[in-house]
Amino acid sequence: MTSLPGRVETLVIGAGQAGLAMSWHLGRAGRDHVVLERRATLGGGWQDRWDAFRLVSPNWSASFPGAPYDGDDPDGFMPRDEIAGRVARYATTIGAPVVLDAGVDRLRARGMGGFEILTSQGRVEARTVVVATGGFHVPNVPALAAALPPRVTSLHSSAYRRPEDLPPGAVLVVGSAQTGVQLVEELRAAGREVFLSVGSAGRFPRRYRGRDCFSWLALAVERGPELGAPLPPVASLPDPRRRLAGNPHVSGHGGGHDTNLRQFGRDGVRLLGRLLAVDGDRVRLAPDVLDNLAAADRFFDERFRGIIDRIINAAGIDAPPATPAAAVDFEPAVVEELDLGKAGVSTVLWTTGYRQDLGWIEPSITDEMGFPKQVRGVTDVPGLYVIGSLWQHDQASATLFGVPRDARFLAERMGLGPGPEGVQGDSI
Repeated sequence: MTSLPGRVETLVIGAGQAGLAMSWHLGRAGRDHVVLERRATLGGGWQDRWDAFRLVSPNWSASFPGAPYDGDDPDGFMPRDEIAGRVARYATTIGAPVVLDAGVDRLRARGMGGFEILTSQGRVEARTVVVATGGFHVPNVPALAAALPPRVTSLHSSAYRRPEDLPPGAVLVVGSAQTGVQLVEELRAAGREVFLSVGSAGRFPRRYRGRDCFSWLALAVERGPELGAPLPPVASLPDPRRRLAGNPHVSGHGGGHDTNLRQFGRDGVRLLGRLLAVDGDRVRLAPDVLDNLAAADRFFDERFRGIIDRIINAAGIDAPPATPAAAVDFEPAVVEELDLGKAGVSTVLWTTGYRQDLGWIEPSITDEMGFPKQVRGVTDVPGLYVIGSLWQHDQASATLFGVPRDARFLAERMGLGPGPEGVQGDSI
């Protein structure tokens, strides 16, 4: 590891996949730089996931600049410790100059140019800065959680590790995006009765037209623009609030499989609408569970099917025709109030995502929703860049296969030269 210098040409904040990707480009160009990591160990945010976590995208997606995936199970779904270890080995392989235990308290742009950065290890000056802290900063727990009775354990998914840590009893999971749906499956497998408050997240098929869906998405990231079928860029969103939507759900467990909330209901999960209010054991619910299930069913057709089909046609790919998924005939009863005590609920698990926190940057670079104001990673502050942010360019920007593309673009904008695509490198 590296010690904190007093001055450096470029400072990268965050040693996850995005920060290390930029370190690779900086090192390749011979740019003097260091990478700050607030954690005591390498591995990025993957280290913070629950014990049984697995990637949702296939293992081949864990390819980094200069180090493509070289394992023996490209179509598998690696567990938490394997992906964290892969990120850590990547840092070592590329010789990234990482300073561990170096949290950043303040980043201030100086009037004469450059930046002053105050860290837990001291002060450093830099001419340019890349903020690679991702988009998952502060657990988002709704204010109504404070009204739960003291006997109920209220836990955000960031603090969840395994079912046996929870007190005996039923669990109310709030949120039906990727994390919520996977934890419902885990809790049910552990024998827990589960209630699920269904939100606005859609669902995604594991496979479509002969391939894992993430294979088509990765192709859309790399070739979509040239084929006339790009993923929608952030500037095209009809409503900026769409950036807050949870990721569509699908699972990498058991070799990878579809997840369908209607099937959950048939299997015994109690499906509910969104939480509106909490008063002790009394929880008031929106009567929207049927609408939310219908929206989840439509999600893939409305957002991604057309993009994938256009890519297949434009690229002349020999793909089998789409096979309609078997419909699951289940509609839950609409419940507008739940008594947690009578239902035996001992835990409320908030799988409600995170808020971004960039308030330590001066001047402020965030919009009214907390997202960094930037265009493809370039902010309005000269010399200040971001990478790995949610919806930095499109929905893939914070994914394993979207970060390398954004890092290549940003490297060129920073004058580091074009980054080669598909470059071969060392095994990690």
